[in-house]
Amino acid sequence: MKAIVHKANTRGYFDHGWLQTAHTFSFADYYDPERVHFGALRVLNDDRIAPGTGFGMHAHRNMEIISIPLRGGLEHRDSMGHVSVLHKGEVQVMSAGTGVHHSESNLSKDETTEFLQIWVVPAVENVEPRYVNAPIEKLIVPNQISTIVYPYSAHHPEENEKRLWIYQRAWFSIAKLDKGKKVHYRLYNADSFGVYLFVINGAIDAESYALEKRDGIGIGDAEEFDITAREDSTVLLIEVPPVE
Repeated sequence: MKAIVHKANTRGYFDHGWLQTAHTFSFADYYDPERVHFGALRVLNDDRIAPGTGFGMHAHRNMEIISIPLRGGLEHRDSMGHVSVLHKGEVQVMSAGTGVHHSESNLSKDETTEFLQIWVVPAVENVEPRYVNAPIEKLIVPNQISTIVYPYSAHHPEENEKRLWIYQRAWFSIAKLDKGKKVHYRLYNADSFGVYLFVINGAIDAESYALEKRDGIGIGDAEEFDITAREDSTVLLIEVPPVE
Protein backbone atom coordinates (compact mmCIF):
# COMPACT_ATOMS: atom_id res chain seq x y z
CA MET A 1 0.00 0.00 0.00
CA LYS A 2 1.20 3.49 -0.86
CA ALA A 3 -0.09 6.46 1.08
CA ILE A 4 0.30 10.22 0.98
CA VAL A 5 -0.90 12.11 4.05
CA HIS A 6 -2.11 15.71 3.92
CA LYS A 7 -2.52 17.08 7.43
CA ALA A 8 -5.15 19.81 7.77
CA ASN A 9 -2.63 22.48 8.75
CA THR A 10 -0.52 21.87 5.61
CA ARG A 11 -3.26 22.91 3.20
CA GLY A 12 -3.17 26.17 1.31
CA TYR A 13 -5.20 28.53 3.53
CA PHE A 14 -6.56 31.97 2.61
CA ASP A 15 -8.74 34.42 4.53
CA HIS A 16 -10.47 36.77 2.09
CA GLY A 17 -12.74 38.25 4.74
CA TRP A 18 -15.97 37.04 3.18
CA LEU A 19 -14.39 33.65 2.42
CA GLN A 20 -12.12 31.42 4.46
CA THR A 21 -10.82 28.56 2.33
CA ALA A 22 -8.37 25.68 2.64
CA HIS A 23 -7.08 23.94 -0.49
CA THR A 24 -5.93 20.34 -0.28
CA PHE A 25 -4.61 20.57 -3.85
CA SER A 26 -3.10 23.45 -5.83
CA PHE A 27 -5.79 26.02 -6.58
CA ALA A 28 -5.89 29.73 -7.47
CA ASP A 29 -3.00 31.44 -5.61
CA TYR A 30 -1.93 28.22 -3.88
CA TYR A 31 0.54 26.08 -5.82
CA ASP A 32 2.54 23.09 -4.65
CA PRO A 33 4.01 20.90 -7.42
CA GLU A 34 3.69 17.90 -5.10
CA ARG A 35 -0.03 18.55 -4.56
CA VAL A 36 -1.59 19.18 -7.95
CA HIS A 37 -4.00 16.24 -8.01
CA PHE A 38 -4.63 12.69 -6.83
CA GLY A 39 -5.42 10.76 -9.98
CA ALA A 40 -8.52 12.36 -11.50
CA LEU A 41 -9.27 14.22 -8.24
CA ARG A 42 -8.21 17.77 -9.03
CA VAL A 43 -9.69 20.03 -6.31
CA LEU A 44 -10.83 19.55 -2.72
CA ASN A 45 -11.62 22.94 -1.18
CA ASP A 46 -12.94 23.40 2.34
CA ASP A 47 -14.88 26.69 2.12
CA ARG A 48 -16.56 28.93 4.71
CA ILE A 49 -18.71 31.76 3.34
CA ALA A 50 -19.66 34.67 5.60
CA PRO A 51 -23.36 35.65 5.93
CA GLY A 52 -24.74 37.69 3.04
CA THR A 53 -21.78 37.03 0.73
CA GLY A 54 -20.71 34.51 -1.88
CA PHE A 55 -19.05 33.68 -5.17
CA GLY A 56 -20.34 35.89 -8.00
CA MET A 57 -21.20 34.48 -11.41
CA HIS A 58 -18.16 32.68 -12.84
CA ALA A 59 -17.44 30.13 -15.56
CA HIS A 60 -16.47 26.44 -15.60
CA ARG A 61 -15.74 24.11 -18.49
CA ASN A 62 -15.04 20.37 -18.78
CA MET A 63 -15.03 19.54 -15.08
CA GLU A 64 -17.23 17.43 -12.80
CA ILE A 65 -18.02 19.58 -9.74
CA ILE A 66 -19.44 18.09 -6.55
CA SER A 67 -20.56 20.29 -3.64
CA ILE A 68 -21.23 18.85 -0.19
CA PRO A 69 -22.68 21.31 2.37
CA LEU A 70 -21.63 20.82 5.98
CA ARG A 71 -23.42 23.76 7.61
CA GLY A 72 -25.91 26.43 6.54
CA GLY A 73 -27.40 26.97 3.10
CA LEU A 74 -25.77 27.49 -0.29
CA GLU A 75 -27.81 29.20 -2.99
CA HIS A 76 -26.94 28.09 -6.52
CA ARG A 77 -27.79 30.04 -9.68
CA ASP A 78 -26.55 29.11 -13.14
CA SER A 79 -26.77 29.94 -16.84
CA MET A 80 -28.98 26.87 -17.37
CA GLY A 81 -31.74 28.59 -15.41
CA HIS A 82 -31.43 26.68 -12.13
CA VAL A 83 -32.01 28.42 -8.82
CA SER A 84 -31.93 26.35 -5.63
CA VAL A 85 -30.59 26.29 -2.08
CA LEU A 86 -28.44 23.36 -1.01
CA HIS A 87 -28.46 22.23 2.63
CA LYS A 88 -26.62 19.74 4.81
CA GLY A 89 -27.85 16.26 3.92
CA GLU A 90 -27.85 17.03 0.21
CA VAL A 91 -25.24 16.84 -2.55
CA GLN A 92 -24.96 18.87 -5.74
CA VAL A 93 -23.43 17.44 -8.91
CA MET A 94 -22.65 19.62 -11.92
CA SER A 95 -21.06 18.61 -15.22
CA ALA A 96 -19.63 21.80 -16.69
CA GLY A 97 -19.05 20.24 -20.11
CA THR A 98 -19.10 22.77 -22.94
CA GLY A 99 -19.38 25.59 -20.44
CA VAL A 100 -21.58 26.93 -17.67
CA HIS A 101 -21.71 30.05 -15.49
CA HIS A 102 -22.90 29.84 -11.89
CA SER A 103 -22.87 31.66 -8.57
CA GLU A 104 -22.89 30.36 -4.98
CA SER A 105 -24.18 32.51 -2.14
CA ASN A 106 -24.89 32.42 1.57
CA LEU A 107 -28.27 34.12 1.99
CA SER A 108 -28.27 33.91 5.78
CA LYS A 109 -27.87 37.11 7.78
CA ASP A 110 -26.11 35.45 10.71
CA GLU A 111 -24.94 31.90 9.91
CA THR A 112 -21.72 30.94 8.13
CA THR A 113 -22.07 28.44 5.29
CA GLU A 114 -19.53 25.60 5.21
CA PHE A 115 -19.17 23.27 2.25
CA LEU A 116 -16.71 21.07 0.38
CA GLN A 117 -16.12 21.94 -3.27
CA ILE A 118 -14.63 19.02 -5.19
CA TRP A 119 -13.55 18.83 -8.83
CA VAL A 120 -12.94 15.64 -10.78
CA VAL A 121 -11.40 15.62 -14.27
CA PRO A 122 -14.04 14.08 -16.59
CA ALA A 123 -13.58 11.02 -18.76
CA VAL A 124 -15.34 12.74 -21.67
CA GLU A 125 -15.23 16.41 -22.61
CA ASN A 126 -17.64 18.87 -24.19
CA VAL A 127 -20.80 17.17 -22.95
CA GLU A 128 -24.02 19.12 -22.50
CA PRO A 129 -23.86 20.87 -19.11
CA ARG A 130 -26.04 19.33 -16.40
CA TYR A 131 -26.91 20.02 -12.78
CA VAL A 132 -28.58 17.86 -10.11
CA ASN A 133 -29.37 18.38 -6.40
CA ALA A 134 -30.33 15.34 -4.35
CA PRO A 135 -30.79 14.37 -0.69
CA ILE A 136 -28.38 11.73 0.57
CA GLU A 137 -29.37 11.34 4.23
CA LYS A 138 -31.37 8.15 3.57
CA LEU A 139 -28.42 6.66 1.67
CA ILE A 140 -26.03 6.94 4.59
CA VAL A 141 -26.19 3.88 6.84
CA PRO A 142 -24.43 4.34 10.20
CA ASN A 143 -21.22 2.32 10.64
CA GLN A 144 -21.09 1.35 6.99
CA ILE A 145 -19.47 2.80 3.88
CA SER A 146 -22.35 4.32 1.92
CA THR A 147 -21.82 5.28 -1.72
CA ILE A 148 -23.54 8.51 -2.78
CA VAL A 149 -22.13 9.29 -6.26
CA TYR A 150 -21.44 6.77 -9.03
CA PRO A 151 -19.93 6.75 -12.54
CA TYR A 152 -22.20 7.34 -15.52
CA SER A 153 -23.36 4.01 -16.97
CA ALA A 154 -23.60 3.95 -20.76
CA HIS A 155 -24.51 0.26 -20.75
CA HIS A 156 -27.28 0.54 -18.15
CA PRO A 157 -28.82 4.00 -18.60
CA GLU A 158 -31.73 3.05 -16.34
CA GLU A 159 -29.27 3.05 -13.43
CA ASN A 160 -28.49 6.72 -14.07
CA GLU A 161 -32.08 7.62 -13.26
CA LYS A 162 -31.81 6.10 -9.79
CA ARG A 163 -28.68 7.75 -8.44
CA LEU A 164 -26.26 10.64 -8.63
CA TRP A 165 -23.54 10.18 -11.21
CA ILE A 166 -20.64 11.92 -12.93
CA TYR A 167 -18.80 11.50 -16.22
CA GLN A 168 -15.89 9.60 -14.69
CA ARG A 169 -15.15 6.17 -13.23
CA ALA A 170 -15.23 7.61 -9.72
CA TRP A 171 -17.20 6.73 -6.62
CA PHE A 172 -17.95 9.06 -3.69
CA SER A 173 -18.81 7.41 -0.38
CA ILE A 174 -19.43 8.53 3.19
CA ALA A 175 -18.71 6.54 6.35
CA LYS A 176 -20.48 7.82 9.45
CA LEU A 177 -18.85 5.87 12.28
CA ASP A 178 -19.39 5.51 16.01
CA LYS A 179 -16.31 5.45 18.22
CA GLY A 180 -14.57 2.07 18.04
CA LYS A 181 -16.30 0.90 14.85
CA LYS A 182 -14.27 -0.53 11.96
CA VAL A 183 -15.27 -0.64 8.29
CA HIS A 184 -13.62 -2.28 5.29
CA TYR A 185 -13.25 -0.60 1.90
CA ARG A 186 -12.69 -2.63 -1.26
CA LEU A 187 -12.08 -0.95 -4.61
CA TYR A 188 -14.98 -0.81 -7.05
CA ASN A 189 -12.50 -0.91 -9.92
CA ALA A 190 -9.18 -2.79 -9.76
CA ASP A 191 -7.74 -0.28 -12.24
CA SER A 192 -8.47 2.74 -10.02
CA PHE A 193 -5.60 5.08 -9.18
CA GLY A 194 -6.62 4.92 -5.54
CA VAL A 195 -8.93 6.26 -2.85
CA TYR A 196 -8.69 9.68 -1.21
CA LEU A 197 -10.04 9.86 2.36
CA PHE A 198 -10.99 13.18 3.93
CA VAL A 199 -11.96 13.33 7.60
CA ILE A 200 -14.90 15.70 7.83
CA ASN A 201 -15.20 15.28 11.59
CA GLY A 202 -13.67 13.08 14.25
CA ALA A 203 -10.50 10.99 14.32
CA ILE A 204 -9.73 7.71 12.54
CA ASP A 205 -7.03 5.21 11.77
CA ALA A 206 -6.75 4.36 8.08
CA GLU A 207 -4.75 1.16 8.44
CA SER A 208 -1.72 2.44 10.43
CA TYR A 209 -2.20 6.14 9.63
CA ALA A 210 -3.76 8.32 12.35
CA LEU A 211 -5.93 11.12 10.97
CA GLU A 212 -7.81 13.97 12.65
CA LYS A 213 -10.51 16.41 11.57
CA ARG A 214 -9.90 17.78 8.03
CA ASP A 215 -6.84 15.58 7.46
CA GLY A 216 -6.65 13.71 4.18
CA ILE A 217 -4.87 10.61 2.89
CA GLY A 218 -4.48 9.23 -0.61
CA ILE A 219 -4.23 5.43 -0.64
CA GLY A 220 -2.89 3.64 -3.70
CA ASP A 221 -1.67 0.16 -4.64
CA ALA A 222 -4.21 -1.42 -2.32
CA GLU A 223 -7.38 -3.22 -3.34
CA GLU A 224 -8.75 -2.98 0.19
CA PHE A 225 -8.09 -1.36 3.55
CA ASP A 226 -9.69 -0.80 6.95
CA ILE A 227 -10.85 2.35 8.71
CA THR A 228 -11.30 2.44 12.48
CA ALA A 229 -12.95 5.35 14.31
CA ARG A 230 -11.09 6.57 17.39
CA GLU A 231 -14.06 8.83 18.13
CA ASP A 232 -17.41 9.49 16.46
CA SER A 233 -16.37 10.37 12.91
CA THR A 234 -17.57 11.21 9.42
CA VAL A 235 -15.26 10.35 6.52
CA LEU A 236 -15.54 11.12 2.82
CA LEU A 237 -13.97 8.56 0.45
CA ILE A 238 -13.33 9.32 -3.23
CA GLU A 239 -12.18 6.47 -5.49
CA VAL A 240 -10.74 7.81 -8.74
CA PRO A 241 -8.98 6.56 -11.88
CA PRO A 242 -5.62 7.85 -13.08
CA VAL A 243 -5.56 11.00 -15.20
CA GLU A 244 -5.38 10.02 -18.86
